[in-house]
Amino acid sequence: MPQHKSAEKALRQSEKRRLRNKAFKTRVKTEIKKFLAYLEAKDFDKAEAQLRVCQSFLHRGVSKGIFHWKKAANKISKLFEKLNKAKAQAQTQ
Repeated sequence: MPQHKSAEKALRQSEKRRLRNKAFKTRVKTEIKKFLAYLEAKDFDKAEAQLRVCQSFLHRGVSKGIFHWKKAANKISKLFEKLNKAKAQAQTQ
């Protein structure tokens, strides 16, 4: 346990931040799962709309300092890649 008042306060603050960040990350994962579900169902209009939501959440996470900007960029890139690949497969069939 902390020995000083400032250390006690820092502990309280870091715990609040940890819980807030955890909740935000969980929300992002949920939004990504929704996107993948739309892709699985081959509902590309809803998938594109959901991808914009995911992109927005990831950018918001970067601005809040929850994600590194390169991690967010990589995630967004991978999601767009999956969407384009699924669209291409649907057109060839």
